[in-house]
Amino acid sequence: MCRLLAYIGSSVSLETLISEPEHSLVVQSYQPREMLSGVVNADGFGVGWYNLIKDNNPFIYKNTLPIWNDVNLPSLSRYVESDNILAYVRSATAGQALDLSNSQPFQYDNLLFIHNGRIDQFRQTLYRPIRSILSDEIYNWIRGNTDSEHMFAMVLNYLLANPGKSIEQALHLALIELNQLAQKFQTYALANLVISDGKSIIASRYATKLPAPSLYWLKNAENLPNSVIIASEPLFNGDWNACPENSIISVGEDCEIRIEQI
Repeated sequence: MCRLLAYIGSSVSLETLISEPEHSLVVQSYQPREMLSGVVNADGFGVGWYNLIKDNNPFIYKNTLPIWNDVNLPSLSRYVESDNILAYVRSATAGQALDLSNSQPFQYDNLLFIHNGRIDQFRQTLYRPIRSILSDEIYNWIRGNTDSEHMFAMVLNYLLANPGKSIEQALHLALIELNQLAQKFQTYALANLVISDGKSIIASRYATKLPAPSLYWLKNAENLPNSVIIASEPLFNGDWNACPENSIISVGEDCEIRIEQI
């Protein structure tokens, strides 16, 4: 089912979020507390971050190794700092290959995507229906075979077809369409999706059949003022808030939080 986190706020090192907390992503990779299925997240990991002074597009580091086995990550995460970070550890759905084309974060231009959840029996149910609704550009953007990448393709499809729409609007429409497809083809989808453009973070806690996977937010943690963290599980003690099921949470550079029901 994977575990993920997103951060926006004052610039911090990657290790501040990924490895230092008592219930960090590293710990969640082998000892998660709230997964709906699976017991470990040992099928790789990925980190994406922005430095808008250098480049509008994000920087990405990912591996198919378990996060605890990557000898380069500790040095990298001490050195790299950012004010906008996405990270995840993977528990691969059965039948999905362990290769970098299936590893998150996924990127399209300046956008980064991570996902926790799954489409049940994806290859037998929604694989072809989703691909049939995509534009040629987005169809050809897909490199792997995961349900995650195809869900993000649906969001991108709305964004490119409707340049005036916001990421929140495109995500909302894509989730509604995903629900319609799931009902039509008698399956279900768990879609905790997180998207960043380097200036904001937009996340959904969504399921076409409840319960939705866990997702929390925390604003202005004790050692992280002027910040918001969104995470599958709380990283440390604090006033974490459970995101409402079937909702979209948006956080801008001002760290103000907006929650919209789907």
